[in-house]
Amino acid sequence: MTGSAVPPSFRLAYVPGVTPTKWVRIWEERLPDLPLVLVTVPAAEAADLLRGLGADAGFVRLPVDRTDLSAIPLYTETTVVVIPKDHVVAAVDEVAVADLADETVLHPLDDTLDWERPPGRPALERPASTADAVELVAAGVGILVVPQSLARLHHRRDLTYRPVTDAPQSRVALSWREDTTTDQVDDFIGIVRGRTVNSTRGRSPHPKSEPSQPEQSAKPKPKPKPSRSPSPKSTKNAKHPKPRRRS
Repeated sequence: MTGSAVPPSFRLAYVPGVTPTKWVRIWEERLPDLPLVLVTVPAAEAADLLRGLGADAGFVRLPVDRTDLSAIPLYTETTVVVIPKDHVVAAVDEVAVADLADETVLHPLDDTLDWERPPGRPALERPASTADAVELVAAGVGILVVPQSLARLHHRRDLTYRPVTDAPQSRVALSWREDTTTDQVDDFIGIVRGRTVNSTRGRSPHPKSEPSQPEQSAKPKPKPKPSRSPSPKSTKNAKHPKPRRRS
């Protein structure tokens, strides 16, 4: 990793739908002296933001051009269809793409799903954003297929969603510019990957010094064991030579 001067803050970008709260909390616990600043960015602009150093790292939606960006895939989202609560699809637990063939399916300009061909019948115009598309669903203009996190982000009481089993899925990754892999970026990678503070690959912000061990003095030589004197019993039973008679 290339070392650099510690910046005044660590800038973390994230695209709509991603919730970085857990990782931010761990960062604040481990590096309380280095503030983490969150930067919200549209999914289509996230890669350019990182390339322009508008953020030190960011949560993006794959695919991204990895010519100059590093990326660690984190998880894959369930794809859902957003519908009014009284729609026929709301009566089932899940649907397939083919079940939407007769529906008007909205395809916003910021769509994050990699469709070969969007399902259903196209609307007269493409909504400018996912937020606009959700409003059109509520108005009864059509339905919308999105990653589940976006359905939750734009939740409305009059709408619901169901999983689409065979639709393309959105993958979320942590990304950063490859030539600016600072120690702070490495710290955040460790947090996202679940490394502990004492991990061999992690860096503890306040390394603990090992307590000095007192010098051990030379062990004294063992004293020789005293020789055992014969017990009175053994003396009593000892045989004495008989006296010789004089002639």
